[in-house]
Order: sequence, then structure tokens, then C-alpha cells
Amino acid sequence: MAPALATSPRPKSPFQKSDNLLFDPALIPAALQDSLPAGYVVRPLSRTDNQLRSNTSFLKTLEVLTTVGTISDEAFLARFQYLKDHSDQYYTIVIEDMNVPATLAGSATSSSPSLVTPGRGKIVAAGTVLVERKFIHELGMVGHIEDIAVSADQQGKKLGLRIIETLKAIGQQVGCYKVILDCSEKNVPFYEKCGFERKGVEMGWYVNKPPQAKL
Repeated sequence: MAPALATSPRPKSPFQKSDNLLFDPALIPAALQDSLPAGYVVRPLSRTDNQLRSNTSFLKTLEVLTTVGTISDEAFLARFQYLKDHSDQYYTIVIEDMNVPATLAGSATSSSPSLVTPGRGKIVAAGTVLVERKFIHELGMVGHIEDIAVSADQQGKKLGLRIIETLKAIGQQVGCYKVILDCSEKNVPFYEKCGFERKGVEMGWYVNKPPQAKL
């Protein structure tokens, strides 16, 4: 069963608000932090998440979903800054396994035992909710869940469920009247367990029809 989501007041986060983080970590409910396996944390994407070893980075995690391609650190930082400049629209989160030794995965730990340093562990799951601002429904907002990825060696730990529940909670807290997503037929039962209902049919049109496009 999914954990109860408290939306008010905002809970204390194990992360401090920082220019390195995509958005305020206080948007992530404490109940969802507590629902993760021991040593795992869910947090906003950090601008340092492409500076880890290649097998622990955010982009490496996305490769289980589709083709990522070659992205330089400069290009990653430019895209991150664009998202941060529009941080009321883009909410990308990651789950990090902090059980991975710091010597294997990157930066030094925080000097405060109550705080966690992003980038110390291994990123094992990720997802995004994109907020669309509409004219209909009295200028309503809709959350679009995108790019859900869980590392192959992390299956069975309900990390996909935790990512979805976190993104739903963020969408609710920022004022979306609904949160929607597209998925393959085989994933319908999973998303129904996450509280989603089947609505309509997904359609796609690819510019230049890339031969290996999956999304």
C-alpha cells in the first residue's frame, strides 16, 4: 500500500535547500523518505549528478529507459540550469543508494549527521513531473509524469512506486488538478496499482522518424 501523503505543513527534509538542487527538497513528503529501503534517499536532481563515475550517474540510470547519447558536462549543466530557471515547471527527482561507499561514488559526506550530501551514493532511480499551465479549468495546471527509470539491479524494491508517489505528491502540492502519464500496455497494471486510471490512447509523431526511438 502506498504511504499516506501529508501536504501541510511541509516536512523537514534530509537535504538543505541549495542552488545545486533543482527545486526545494521540502516538496518531498517525509512519509516517502521513510518508505524507502534503509540507506536510500529521494531528492531533487543536483547539478553535480553528472560528475560521478559513469556507472553511478543520473544519465546512466536513464539508459535503462531509452537511448541517452553522449552528453558533455557542459551540456548537462546548461540543460540543468534551464530547468532550474523554470523550476516551477520541472521537477526531476532521483533515488540515491547511500550504502555505496563514498570512495566509490564521489563527494565527501556532510559534516552534519542530520543532513545528506547529494552525490555521495549511487543514483538508482529517477523520474520527472512536468507542470503544464492551461487556460481551461480556470487556468488549471496538469502534471505530466515522464522518464521513469529504475536500475536493473534494483528491481523488487518498490523504487518505481516510490518515484511515482513522490511525483504525484509534488504535483498535488504545487497545485495540479490532475497528474497524467503515458505507458506501454504491459505497464498498465503497475500504474493502476499507483492509482492511475486508463484514459484515452497515446499517439506519437517523430520528426525524421528516428529508427530506434522508444519514447
